[in-house]
Amino acid sequence: MKPPPFSYHDPRSVADAVGLLGRLDNAKLLAGGQSLMPMLNMRFVQPDHVVDLNRVEGLSFIRESGGALEVGAMTRQRELEFSDLVRSRCPLMHEAICLVGHRQTRNRGTLGGSLCHLDPAAELVAVAAALDAAVTVTGPNGARAVEFAAFPVAYMTPAVEPNEVLTAVRFPLWPAGHGHAFVEFARRHGDFAIVSAAVLLTEDATGNIARASVTLGGMGVAPVRVREVEAALAGRQPDDKLLRDACEACRKLDAIDDVHAPASYRQHLATVMARRALEQARARLPSRAAATAH
Repeated sequence: MKPPPFSYHDPRSVADAVGLLGRLDNAKLLAGGQSLMPMLNMRFVQPDHVVDLNRVEGLSFIRESGGALEVGAMTRQRELEFSDLVRSRCPLMHEAICLVGHRQTRNRGTLGGSLCHLDPAAELVAVAAALDAAVTVTGPNGARAVEFAAFPVAYMTPAVEPNEVLTAVRFPLWPAGHGHAFVEFARRHGDFAIVSAAVLLTEDATGNIARASVTLGGMGVAPVRVREVEAALAGRQPDDKLLRDACEACRKLDAIDDVHAPASYRQHLATVMARRALEQARARLPSRAAATAH
């Protein structure tokens, strides 16, 4: 398989990349290439121009600022996987990144590429939804922030204009000692998940759930925040019965039918994956971890 003919462009700054996108018709951005290159080879996309972001300065960084983790769009998934800052301050992302593809794909794949490709089953897409991330997009009129809840506009279609580049992502951090878990069901290791679940929990002084985030991937055109489950957990002791009963709401969610699984199977998996993720996150809460240690 070979890609169709295209002109190659190699900008060195965001301004140059934005300028190229404004002048060129039918252009595609190249980040890690782990999704774009197979799509080119299979002629799913046939651009006239490919604009390579790999030598654009200032798009690869990981830092903590103002209670959030800020990550450059061209930061490799491998950098996220081995970052001590990510592991300690955003353990949900670390747990999810280890499930992304294989080591070879994580060596090249980027955060921005994954979010812009916007596969609804992609792990980093679910993490962005779970953490209420904000995406910075830069175009001819400068930078603008897009809340991740508004970032997916259709299936695999992000809220990025043809003359804009995703440059950074901001992930609000949860307090130290929160519970977290990312679990998924896939046919084979490295496959996209049929259904994934991302959970974040905090507890109050009495051991009740103070705050919850429950996100399901693979169910539709974008990850789903299961607000009904989050509300059912708030202010209550997270015993087994509560987790089991709360997750039954997942059976009522809309789900897609495709060659991998019917909607009814995805609804069942959503219920099971959400409960498993909640149980893992609960076990990591300080009160539970201390009880287990003793």
